[in-house]
Amino acid sequence: MLHVNPKMLARLDELETDLLDRRTRAESEGWAGEIEGIDMTLTFLRAKRDDTQRRLRRPAVNLGIPALTRAADPQEKPK
Repeated sequence: MLHVNPKMLARLDELETDLLDRRTRAESEGWAGEIEGIDMTLTFLRAKRDDTQRRLRRPAVNLGIPALTRAADPQEKPK
């Protein structure tokens, strides 16, 4: 799943404004199919923005780097 860089939140706001303007035009022209497509795009855009804002509120967790262990030799006798 593609995650939006938090630096791009302002751009998502610009895109939403543009989509709302396009939706208004589509309503005035009676373009029902266009309205449906714009509504779907707005839903996805808002979900991405909400997800990005939610990820910003969560602290990052450092899982560290796992250490490599020596693989057991099948020829070696147990001690």
